[in-house]
Amino acid sequence: MMTGNNPGWWLTTRRLRAHGTILALCLWFLYAWTLATPGLRDRNGNLKGGDFLHLYTLGLLAIAHRGADLYNMNSQAVLAAQGVPEAKGIHYLPLYPPQVSIFVAPLAYLSYGWALVLWWVSSAGAYGICCYSVWLACPNLRAQGKTLFLLALAFPAFFHLIAWGQTSAAALACFTLIFFLLRDRRELLAGLILGCLIFKPQLGLAAAIVFSFMGAWKIVAGALLSAAAQLSVGILYYGIDPFRRWLRILWNVRTVLPLLEPKPYQTHSLRTFWAMLAPVFLPWRSGVSLVLYVMSAAFVLGLTIACWKRSPAVPLPLRYSALLFATVLVSPHLTVYDLVILAPAFILLADWIKCQPLTASTRGLGTLLYLGYALPLIGPFTRFTHVQLSVIAMAATVVFLWQIGREGAPPADLALSQMAGAGTGNLEISPQSNAIPICRTKM
Repeated sequence: MMTGNNPGWWLTTRRLRAHGTILALCLWFLYAWTLATPGLRDRNGNLKGGDFLHLYTLGLLAIAHRGADLYNMNSQAVLAAQGVPEAKGIHYLPLYPPQVSIFVAPLAYLSYGWALVLWWVSSAGAYGICCYSVWLACPNLRAQGKTLFLLALAFPAFFHLIAWGQTSAAALACFTLIFFLLRDRRELLAGLILGCLIFKPQLGLAAAIVFSFMGAWKIVAGALLSAAAQLSVGILYYGIDPFRRWLRILWNVRTVLPLLEPKPYQTHSLRTFWAMLAPVFLPWRSGVSLVLYVMSAAFVLGLTIACWKRSPAVPLPLRYSALLFATVLVSPHLTVYDLVILAPAFILLADWIKCQPLTASTRGLGTLLYLGYALPLIGPFTRFTHVQLSVIAMAATVVFLWQIGREGAPPADLALSQMAGAGTGNLEISPQSNAIPICRTKM
């Protein structure tokens, strides 16, 4: 049996802790040094908080009830410069649905600096609570709290979440809640939380497809109901016209991708993987990359659905982790900060691997987890190689999870925790099949 002290394990806890400490210190020291300047511009001349300026501007529009300007880049740039003089000349492509501006409006009553600090604290707090909650549900990692804390702090996606001032912490909170609701067999509530992802609809695409194929209609119905309720808030506040403009922009988003993704090497999905890999001289380059994206996305979704259909053999932590990796890979648009939604998958899979027999699948899965965690750091090198290695590692992780499901259930003689599974329709399974083996060993 593999344990934390097993010499066959590919990396010791002490090494992980050392790597996490070094990485965390380097990342956060560099970021603190970059921010240590007077005013709202950092040492690189960038506005502190990055994308948070767009949210702040949307809040100003909501306060002024200017629904007509929610999808007007030029009007927003003027308003942003008026509220934050350091933001002069910055433009953002507006893609959030109308209700997001209402939800962030309270922040716009503060100055930009204080609003940004509050946003940073809220994002870091949500991230920490999610990681801590999942860790509490993982009995095999109880003795690894310090290591987990350091690795969570050093996770490149978390660093980018704070540096960019993005909304991905809310998406992480949704996915974390969904896991616990599925574990407790509360499918309708899980669907209601899934529908909250309408503020980043690309992150709900994989889950919508998987649960629809599985016939999990309570989840699907809850998601539709929640999304409709959320969109209704914007319609009631602004009227129907901004909502129509949002739909029009989403429909035509392919024509403005260069504005949406000015730095493709910071994206980590199958679509941009093929777009960067396709040679510039190739005829019909965009069409070829699109076909490859659709085919590979269908392959990943097929493996994920197969994992869920093998629920007696594949515990919920593995199935849900496969869904999270598929969410990232299949997303039509996914930037490095969105990778924070993988934090529960890393924790759940590490907990499961720790007490499994040492096989080629578990050993390979452990290596892939380490690569998936660290490879986003070298994303900028993709400008020269045109190969986003993180995408390859994540796709391979889904393949390994499918392979583990095909090999069958873990040994029955392992002690089992009380983590029960979820199910409705084709998702219905026995509680034992979702349990996590408890490994009792001296650390």
